[in-house]
Amino acid sequence: MDEQTEKMLEHVRTALQGSGAHGFDHTERVVRLCQVLGAREGADMAVLIPAALFHDIARSCEEETGVPHEEAGAAMAESYLRSVRYPEDRIARIVHAIRAHRYSSGIAPGTQEARILSDADNLDAMGAVGIARTFMQSGEQGRGIADATGHFHEKLLNLKDLMYTDSARSIAEQRHAFLVAFLDALEDEMGARFPAPPEAGPDHPRTPAEPSR
Repeated sequence: MDEQTEKMLEHVRTALQGSGAHGFDHTERVVRLCQVLGAREGADMAVLIPAALFHDIARSCEEETGVPHEEAGAAMAESYLRSVRYPEDRIARIVHAIRAHRYSSGIAPGTQEARILSDADNLDAMGAVGIARTFMQSGEQGRGIADATGHFHEKLLNLKDLMYTDSARSIAEQRHAFLVAFLDALEDEMGARFPAPPEAGPDHPRTPAEPSR
């Protein structure tokens, strides 16, 4: 990263001091995914990386005010970037990418950078990291395993089909397969699909349980 981007990173890190499912570590992973996807898809990194850095900066504000974090975050990014005299033509594209990144925002990403940011954010909700984040969020909200598995079915299992770029689709296929395998094992262990015990018969007589010691 250049010096200007490093300063952005530190600015965002300061704003996202709390941990959790949407902490700064999530932002760092989304930035890394954007670096990979952006290089493959020919994105303007001077738009994509600032958008990735700022995309969740207003998460805590949403919890306090109810204002959608993508809208508040876009405004915060615009204010910061203007204060450091970032190129105006790129600011508008960064703001759009932040406003359009959210799964449920209803705003279609209209640029390549906005599509890549949406893909990267969704990829971080899939695979092993996505599983860990789901259970973290469930715990943060005082909920249990059943609520977390409900979130898998309601949202995460749908993300594979929402990718915009070819590069993200190939990663999503692998992460989706891991998620499906984990969910199958989890539901088995929770008793959803226990195999029936074998029937007693001449070939398989029942043996009495050993006494407890």
